[in-house]
Amino acid sequence: MLIIAAYLVGMLAFGWWGRTRATTTSDYFVAGRRLGPALYTGTMAALVLGGAATVGGVGLGYTHGISGLWLVAAIGTGVTLLSVFFAPVLSRLRIYTVSQMLTLRYGPGAVNKAASFVMLAYTLMLAATSTAAYASVFVVLFGWERWLAILVGGAVVLVYSVLGGMWSITLADMVQFLIMTVGLFLLMLPISLAQAGGWAGMRERLGAEFFDLGGIGLQSIITYFVVYTLGLLIGQDIWQRVFTARSPRVAQVGGAAAGVYSILYGLAGAIIGMAAAVALPGIETPDDVYASVAQQLLPLGVGGIALAAAVAAMMSTASGALIAAATVARTDIVPMLRGGRTSAESAAAVSDAGDEAVEEDVTADRWWVLGLGVVALIVAIQVPDVVAALTIAYDILVGGLLVAILGGLLWRRGTGLGAACSMAAGALGTLVTMGVLELRAEVPFAGVYANEPIYIGLALSAVVYVVVSLLSRPTDERILAAWRQRSQRPPTRAVS
Repeated sequence: MLIIAAYLVGMLAFGWWGRTRATTTSDYFVAGRRLGPALYTGTMAALVLGGAATVGGVGLGYTHGISGLWLVAAIGTGVTLLSVFFAPVLSRLRIYTVSQMLTLRYGPGAVNKAASFVMLAYTLMLAATSTAAYASVFVVLFGWERWLAILVGGAVVLVYSVLGGMWSITLADMVQFLIMTVGLFLLMLPISLAQAGGWAGMRERLGAEFFDLGGIGLQSIITYFVVYTLGLLIGQDIWQRVFTARSPRVAQVGGAAAGVYSILYGLAGAIIGMAAAVALPGIETPDDVYASVAQQLLPLGVGGIALAAAVAAMMSTASGALIAAATVARTDIVPMLRGGRTSAESAAAVSDAGDEAVEEDVTADRWWVLGLGVVALIVAIQVPDVVAALTIAYDILVGGLLVAILGGLLWRRGTGLGAACSMAAGALGTLVTMGVLELRAEVPFAGVYANEPIYIGLALSAVVYVVVSLLSRPTDERILAAWRQRSQRPPTRAVS
């Protein structure tokens, strides 16, 4: 308890420190675009390795053995692909949001507006889900009511995010990355293996299916890669972390290193789960395995560090999603609703003149983070199944936006009309399929958690994008020329 409490106090201190660094919008939303390889790699890994990767990965290892690594491996693969193939281009654009990229590539229109609202819903639900996840640890550890655990934990994340923005989040995430590394690799893995009699002891006491890489089932593996790998390629929270790199090379190499680390993290989590299956048989809920290992297999104090690692992983995801939601609202949606400078004009100003062209008063930025953070806390408290809401947002994100975004990055002939129609077709196909399956299902939310909606949405989106793009007028050559200039030539760096 003392270790967890000290960790939370430390997060607040990082927020106060970050307050002195965040003097411009660029500082507040993208850490001034100044992160080097070490900070960038650690914070990217901390962002993507949340509760699903940490607690969920160990639970999958407990249930399915070594094949439980595939969920986290899909996350690591997504980070690696984004970093190797797309991060250099995104870094050179010097933008803030996914919608700005769409506007620069296709020109002003409905594409960037629809993407803005989808991204806002997705990032808010991700923040609420992560908040509920780490609050569950406080419920078990301190015996609090769920609402109190959400308020206390959420208040800590909210304070350091509001005060220093991305600078505070970066420092907090780096510390969280170190705690996660020590907690999982240096403490939980060797101690749980020793308690289970080592690899040889697990071989003797576990069935052969625990050592089968395909034991979890091909369908589950495919689903992990479709949902997590593809989702990571286009999420605002991930892109925004790419924008913090000080150079395209840092974004590429540092992100790839974070992806490899994530895959190793998944492997370690699966092995810990397997060791727990030997040492602690009979745990009914897989999500309880991580906490059980920390409390029953690890020495006093060491278990506190392991639990802090789980809380750190979840808080990193929550703070990253929160700052992403505020960035979308502040940069894309507010100007759109007020009829002021459009996302395209904002993106052009940043790309052409550097970040000094962006408003430097961060007071309004802080208010947006605070307001949306309160909304996320309310959702986490009031909605009993935020996972279902997150799943719907995630399916719309991948089914509706993936093709339009990747098509813009990879296919010159893709048009704004094709992107808009593909987004509509993919989102509608996903939602309609989900609704039909839900009506036919005997168990609540069976249609929401089904795999078919996202498959159908992706297929419809891809077909519509190609057909409409080929039938419509090509994108204006001036827009494409400006896009090539920004995406291929390093821009002038802003003066710190």
